[in-house]
Amino acid sequence: MILLHSKVYGIVQGVGFRPFIARLAQKYAVNGSVCNKGPYVELYIAGAESDCRALLDEMESQPPERATILKVDTDALTPADNDYQTFTDFQIIDSARERGAIFVSPDIATCDKCRAELYDPHNRRYLHPFINCTACGPRLTILEAMPYDRERTSMREFPMCEACHTEYTTPDDRRYDAQPVCCNDCGPEVYLLDGSLRGGAAITAIRQAIIDGQIVAIKGIGGFHLACDASNDAAVRLLRQRKNRPFKPFALMMRDMAAVRRECRIEPGQEALLTGHQKPILLLHRRDSLSPDTDASSQRLADSVAPGNPRIGVMLPYAPVQMLLFDYPDGLNDRMPDMLVMTSGNPHGAPICRDDEQVRSALAGRIADMVLSHNRRIRLRADDTVTDWYRGAPYMIRRSRGFAPLPVMLSGDWHGQVLGIGGELKNTFCLGHDDLLYPSPYVGDMSDLRTVQALKESIHLMAELLEIKPELIACDLHPGYITTQVAESLELPLMKVQHHYAHILSCMAENDYPVEAEPVIGLSLDGTGYGLDGTIWGGEILLCSYTGFQRLGHITPFPQAGGDKASREGWRIAAAQIYALTADREQATDIIKKLALTDEQGCRAIAFMLDKNLNTITSTSMGRLFDSISAVLGIRRASSFEGEAANYLEFAAEKYLQQQGHAPDDYGEPWEPPTLPDWLPAAADSAPGTDLPTDKLFRYILERQLTGCPAGESAYIFHYALARMLTAAAASASQSTGSHTVALSGGVWQNHLLLQLTEPMLTAAGLKVLRHSQIPPNDGGICLGQAVAALCRLNDIH
Repeated sequence: MILLHSKVYGIVQGVGFRPFIARLAQKYAVNGSVCNKGPYVELYIAGAESDCRALLDEMESQPPERATILKVDTDALTPADNDYQTFTDFQIIDSARERGAIFVSPDIATCDKCRAELYDPHNRRYLHPFINCTACGPRLTILEAMPYDRERTSMREFPMCEACHTEYTTPDDRRYDAQPVCCNDCGPEVYLLDGSLRGGAAITAIRQAIIDGQIVAIKGIGGFHLACDASNDAAVRLLRQRKNRPFKPFALMMRDMAAVRRECRIEPGQEALLTGHQKPILLLHRRDSLSPDTDASSQRLADSVAPGNPRIGVMLPYAPVQMLLFDYPDGLNDRMPDMLVMTSGNPHGAPICRDDEQVRSALAGRIADMVLSHNRRIRLRADDTVTDWYRGAPYMIRRSRGFAPLPVMLSGDWHGQVLGIGGELKNTFCLGHDDLLYPSPYVGDMSDLRTVQALKESIHLMAELLEIKPELIACDLHPGYITTQVAESLELPLMKVQHHYAHILSCMAENDYPVEAEPVIGLSLDGTGYGLDGTIWGGEILLCSYTGFQRLGHITPFPQAGGDKASREGWRIAAAQIYALTADREQATDIIKKLALTDEQGCRAIAFMLDKNLNTITSTSMGRLFDSISAVLGIRRASSFEGEAANYLEFAAEKYLQQQGHAPDDYGEPWEPPTLPDWLPAAADSAPGTDLPTDKLFRYILERQLTGCPAGESAYIFHYALARMLTAAAASASQSTGSHTVALSGGVWQNHLLLQLTEPMLTAAGLKVLRHSQIPPNDGGICLGQAVAALCRLNDIH
């Protein structure tokens, strides 16, 4: 006989791990106990050594479907040990709180077994909007503290009925020890906000409103959605008008994979992600944009869902109430659409609403005609995750529900507790404890005071949940950022981290790049970041290690006239570049007018600001260069949402590429266009140095447009030439520094085409490429880099 004591680390709470161990104990006829300790699950198993070892082997090789075991520490005990115990059976014992690294399960989409029960008239949970089991249901968003037990969740307000309690305490039951377990008799309830309808009647009323073309708000797991019929163009346009969102694509929820296949092209691996337990929004190619022979009459999606965009963001229902929206036995199924716009339930610039009070003040009667709510409290907001698809795998755009707060783990001996507070746009924050770094769910843009308050609340809640007390906070270098003010208000030691360096650090950390390895060449490309010289950076070639960075090169600086307006109105960037290029006001004005960038008054305003150096800054922003080229080519003069001009420039280039017989997702050798400037270096040619001559590229694209060349062809040439220039700069940096590793980060790397052109060129030049996958390349990922910088300071990495 033997007594083993094990500590199991990882995602082992909230995923049915303890009942799983209890069933294994019954299978192998061993005694002992299992207990949540917060940082880990603790096992005592007593029995024949072969049976005990077999239990541990099966635990590690075949864990519960949603569990992730990162580490198991096991010791054999003797009667002389202080914690030696005698066991006569096997028990799940009350959780005991201990300090240490915490692993919190994200929210898990409804499993297939629960979905089957949801629609089984003979099941006692028939049509229950909150059905769940040990393998699915809310986790992070209802959790108040660890260990994960019902009394520390929003479900403590709903005492279990006798039948649910029996399931909860029966080892062989699917709901054994499932903390959110409930049924129609004892669980939360859906209702129409400020109305008398509850339960099924409320669901039917919402379905009828959608059929009638109305806008509705629906409370889900991590917040409210705004929904309407995605096949009803008038309804979608009405939502755009009410939400002040003229062009930005809306996310879609489709009833099932049949609807997805009808509207979209599905690549290998994508269906598994769409139907899996995380169910993010996945960017898919519209079928009609790639398959001209498709019967257009089969397409039902309104064009206004994503105007002019060849991709749409699609997810499947992941919560029971969403499934009931599409299928409910009320006689409306034949008229209920199988595609819904399902966008974040918030007014422009504010965080997603999570309770009735917020919905009343922000959505009800203003944006939403009707609201379906419920009485289970959301403790922590979790917007939907958005991911692109690149080289057969997810490529994260917004990391939130289903993924946060899964940690990034660093190799090595790290110590300390830190907070990376994130950026102004797409804000997320990151809490770090030793070698574990926990990026938060998506918070939002800091332009709204409500989002600032949401950031403060979320930091407090997650820090308590993860039992982290930061010793050092890292924030952006920009002196005017609101996140810096929030960090200062926490009254803890503060360090400032340069924006583009934080981007590259986040990429290094995601790839677990070794501290002792050579520095990386960072291609950090985005829209705006405060530089060490007080100018705006954004097209940077950096040499980065965990101890600091050196600026090796950048794109050609250009004047950015017009202040904040310039970040939204690319024509201003283009006009300023034309003035700088010609050095002649009359000639510049003629060109600007020919391109229809602005009128006479606009020309005079730009010229005045440049001549007097008023409201003008020097910039190396790659994002603004994309905006400028988009304006010159007549694609987008201005943007109604971040990245709009650059997105449509990419779409124009992809359309041209497709017209030449090349698939947009062809990851082979990049296709070289027949016309290129003669000054463009070969991709592996290191002679030009690390500065990118983007002024020459701007002139070349401008001259093509003035001579009537096709805009789509010019758009592709711009992308291809830029990839060649970036590769040449990286090769030059490698030659001068001896580094052979390149890290790609920054929001510009969301550009699918630029990434698929540049990565193979870098590889062909003999360089190893680090890029993002599970952490966004955009500002939603810099919190990770900030947290890493803070950890390095605490650990005196040098």
